[in-house]
Amino acid sequence: QVQLVESGGGLVQAGGSLRLSCAASGRTFSSYAMGWFCQAPGKEREFVAAISWSGGRINYADSVKGRFTISRDNAKNTVYLQMNSLKPEDTAVYYCAAGTFGMIKARYDYWGQGTQVTVSS
Repeated sequence: QVQLVESGGGLVQAGGSLRLSCAASGRTFSSYAMGWFCQAPGKEREFVAAISWSGGRINYADSVKGRFTISRDNAKNTVYLQMNSLKPEDTAVYYCAAGTFGMIKARYDYWGQGTQVTVSS
């Protein structure tokens, strides 16, 4: 069992940066791939980024490549999402998830409660 708690969301102007964190409980954190997903109002939850348990594999949605960076610190049971050059269309609730590496929601077994990111123009 893994419990996930996101933090770091907020209101930022376009072009600004935010760093999201996701703290995990449980001793098995390092055995899980971690993903970030986002959900805007009226839209499906969609993939943002994923990182394998070792950090050796990373994948990004095309819309965030070159702007967002996912990383993890297994010693701290934490995964991060550094978000740079933010755009108004990045506005969404961001969720972290633990499971099997991939871009599909169904590959992830555990989800956090989400953190709101709002980018003003």
